[in-house]
Amino acid sequence: MKFIILGCGSSMGVPRPDGFYGNCDPNNKKNYRTRCSALFQTSDENILIDTSPDLRQQLLRHKIKKINKVLYSHMHGDQTHGINDLRSFFINRRKPVDVYADKFTSNYLLKTFSYIFKSYSREYPATLKLNKLKKNFFTLNNNRKVKIKSIEVEHGKVKSNCFILDKKLAYISDVSKIYNKDYKYFKNLKYLVIDCLWYNFHPSHFNLENSLSMIKKFKPKHAILTNLSPVLDYKVLKKLLPKNVIPAHDGLTIKL
Repeated sequence: MKFIILGCGSSMGVPRPDGFYGNCDPNNKKNYRTRCSALFQTSDENILIDTSPDLRQQLLRHKIKKINKVLYSHMHGDQTHGINDLRSFFINRRKPVDVYADKFTSNYLLKTFSYIFKSYSREYPATLKLNKLKKNFFTLNNNRKVKIKSIEVEHGKVKSNCFILDKKLAYISDVSKIYNKDYKYFKNLKYLVIDCLWYNFHPSHFNLENSLSMIKKFKPKHAILTNLSPVLDYKVLKKLLPKNVIPAHDGLTIKL
């Protein structure tokens, strides 16, 4: 099994569309960040987490030929607006791709991208099937059941979902608060991929201090910081981190 961080950048990526690098050294390839999406690969399925606006570029880079399911963390544009790029997988399969979202995200997707979920004509059929995001569901890896658990967290004024894969890896890309009742699910994992926007306070994201505090509480074997803004240069940030913590970079692949 593999977990691929397809993109680890904040809402406008690095550099921003206007060419702004902030503190990031443009000569370091690890500072080139597309918006957050991730891929969980098993022997049976490719499960995509979020459809960032940079999804096409991410899928081509990693030669991803199939998507079996899509899990949405939340409704924001930097997690959803690449949804049109899933159409090619409908064309390949000749049946709609299953996507899973909570009620807030589902309402947003149906309102904003209604043409994707409804057949308007024979030439333009529905390409995706919208399903309720469950708290627990399963996939297969070499005939072994693998559990995926979704957990709701706060992300400023909206709710977001994070995912725990096979009790080994947690992916928390957008978060400002994790509820105490859920701490038990995050403790002593092999990998923790966690939101870290920048150094200062932000109402919708963890900053570096918050992220390191959570890592200290949860005690993963390895931690990876994602959703990185132009404020955070890869090398500068890496020097500030404990040995078991690294910044993410696009394409970072974890074997599970």
